[in-house]
Amino acid sequence: MSSISARSYEPQSTTRVAFLGLGVMGLPMAGHLAAAGHEVTVYNRTFSKAEAWASEFGGKAARTPREAAQGAAIVFCCVGNDDDLRSVVLGEDGALAGMQPGTIFVDHTTASAEVARELYQQAKAKGIGFVDAPVSGGQGGAVNGKLTVMCGGEQAHFDAIRPLALNFAQAVTLLGESGAGQLCKMVNQICIAGLVQGLSEAIAFGEAAKLDMKQVLAVISKGAAQSWQMENRGTTMVEGKFDHGFAVDWMRKDLGLVLDEAKRNGARVPVTALVDQFYADVQNMGGRRWDTSSLIKRLR
Repeated sequence: MSSISARSYEPQSTTRVAFLGLGVMGLPMAGHLAAAGHEVTVYNRTFSKAEAWASEFGGKAARTPREAAQGAAIVFCCVGNDDDLRSVVLGEDGALAGMQPGTIFVDHTTASAEVARELYQQAKAKGIGFVDAPVSGGQGGAVNGKLTVMCGGEQAHFDAIRPLALNFAQAVTLLGESGAGQLCKMVNQICIAGLVQGLSEAIAFGEAAKLDMKQVLAVISKGAAQSWQMENRGTTMVEGKFDHGFAVDWMRKDLGLVLDEAKRNGARVPVTALVDQFYADVQNMGGRRWDTSSLIKRLR
């Protein structure tokens, strides 16, 4: 299969599911569900992309979220932002209009905790479960079925969706009530922002000192400085390659969610706010679609 990496799947009964949103994350995630033997109907804003997915994986393509959700026990979703999410969930053509009481909506979009709580209440009023479940691991994690999924919602709903989510994830964890998954993802992005800036400064410093930075990274990655960013992005940063991975535009969207939430809860995030502005600089350099490790370009 061209869109997902081969992996083994735990035996499980076939479930009728829907997947809304076939971007770089959603397309392979839906593919893993189909490869595990589930009946998958997909929706994408561009219908031809849904048709292409159905042709490759043997599922069905729907023209509206409502159509995709009809008859599904679980509806998965991975779209761009709060507004995109509302557009596929609410309204006469939205997923909730096609779902029956007792079914569950699982949102993998990185969105606000506020919209998660809002849609949880909308779904609950219809007798439908709602789990906010943003993911970490990037496109590679989605393709390889190795994502980390951070969930907020009710225990019973989490227990029902976890076995299916493990088809495209290596860890699926309930963090608390509705919105907790999105808040956990914000913590994740705060950590990444600081790590990438620190790694950028370290590489730029080492280059200024005329060190062989590939050798330096190989040495220090065996000690306390080691991180996922160093292991997976250090060499490409040295080489100046940024045409892969999580885009700067997406990171700025995520950090915007962090900064908005920090205003609400009173958390102080000065480094995150600074790195957000550094990413704005990268955008102004033409790097909107560069990988987040492109922060180093500001320093060269």
